Amino acid sequence: MKRVGMIVLMMIASAAFSAAQSASTSTDVLGAHLNYGRGCSACHAPHSGVSGNGGAGGTSTQGQGGNVALWGEDASRLYGKTIVTGGGAFTEVLPSSMSSTTPDTAGLLTCLSCHDGNYGSNTMMQNRVYESLPATYGTRNTIPTLLGGKASGSAGYLNEHPVGLTAVVNCGDSMGWDCSFVNGELQMTGVNAKKFVRNYGFFVKLGNYNNTAVVLCTTCHDEHSMNTVTIDGKANSGLPPGQYPTMFFLRGPYNPRDTGPQSNQTAQFCRQCHADLSNEMKGSTAGTVF
Repeated sequence: MKRVGMIVLMMIASAAFSAAQSASTSTDVLGAHLNYGRGCSACHAPHSGVSGNGGAGGTSTQGQGGNVALWGEDASRLYGKTIVTGGGAFTEVLPSSMSSTTPDTAGLLTCLSCHDGNYGSNTMMQNRVYESLPATYGTRNTIPTLLGGKASGSAGYLNEHPVGLTAVVNCGDSMGWDCSFVNGELQMTGVNAKKFVRNYGFFVKLGNYNNTAVVLCTTCHDEHSMNTVTIDGKANSGLPPGQYPTMFFLRGPYNPRDTGPQSNQTAQFCRQCHADLSNEMKGSTAGTVF
């Protein structure tokens, strides 16, 4: 009887482990960032920076793209512009050049050089999604992949998620985790924070500005992997190791295709920063359900 019981427990554990992992994807992990086959060179110019990608490089401002991750896109139309996000609560003054050392250069300005629909609306991104969406999303493929829309001035960004050097993440406030900071790096050290890491993980990549954690585009998005997230058993997640599905280049498991009525993995991704909406901070024992 003991042996039968052990076998049953092992079968249950194995089933739970399998359910937590995804099947391998058949598409390139760069997804939409393959840019019609151009691949890495669509954003990075290994020789000559912006001018190496056919842009207006060579001047003191436009030719600096290649100094940051060999960036090949011309972001000069965005230099020094003011954008206001989060309903008007967060004001970001974009870097004045690609040589700026603040985290919003690589984590925000580079993204806007293709994804801005306000100051640089003629860039290659045309506000269309190129990944297969769940049926529940309908037939729309013009979901907002451009920040700022077509509006003029900073008003076009008002309905965007807060980003920039003023979009600060704190510990212990009305929205924050019971966490701590070490040299500006958020550490999930509190009782509830540790529970959340075990139940889901902490995949976001916050920027560090003057020893303060800030939200950038790259906080939530990994531009190099559109549809998969690798969990390798390290301390950032207590989920079983494996390949997990995601969408929209998000850094953590996020699968709206999951038809399970109790699935909460998409909500879990947002709770990484919105601790006040988490099960752990509200006293629920629910973990991550796939």
